[in-house]
Amino acid sequence: MAELHTERLVLRRWRESDLEPWAAMNADPEVREHLGDLLTREQSDASVRRFEAGFDRRGYGWWAVEVRATCEFIGFAGLDDTDDDMPFKGVEIGWRLARSAWGQGYATEAALAALAFGFDTLELPEILAVTTATNTRSQAVMRRIGMTRNPTDDFDDPNAPEGPLRPSVVYRVGRGGRARGRDGRVMDGGFERG
Repeated sequence: MAELHTERLVLRRWRESDLEPWAAMNADPEVREHLGDLLTREQSDASVRRFEAGFDRRGYGWWAVEVRATCEFIGFAGLDDTDDDMPFKGVEIGWRLARSAWGQGYATEAALAALAFGFDTLELPEILAVTTATNTRSQAVMRRIGMTRNPTDDFDDPNAPEGPLRPSVVYRVGRGGRARGRDGRVMDGGFERG
């Protein structure tokens, strides 16, 4: 299983020491704003067990993200198979960071590394991203990494309660459509496999 290294981040398997800061993120109303209810410590720990089981089964999933310079755990990023009850199938990219890590470009950097892994290592033809229609911050990251939205793909999430978390948007990027820098080169997050 690859560990990904970018200029500032490490995307790696989960550790016991990640559980406490992960639980704090899942108990933060601002972090959970577009996700639904806050999670208990037990629910938070169970989510990590599911993430790790996904890695063991498929060889990819939601990596824990840490800052290289400080080894501080700041959240997750990675790839996962879409849920069976979604109106589309494929592999989804996602990220979730602690508030202290917002606004520093970490989500974009981690997402570019995950995209590169998905296209170059897994040889996926397309990667999807899904969020609530109101989550403009995540949608901005999706656009920065070269994803586009077709409003005909928008849907009501069957797993969300009635209300503002139900209307959802889908962004997509194909293997050849990755974000490019000003020099025209594909932006791959500069990741190295560990």
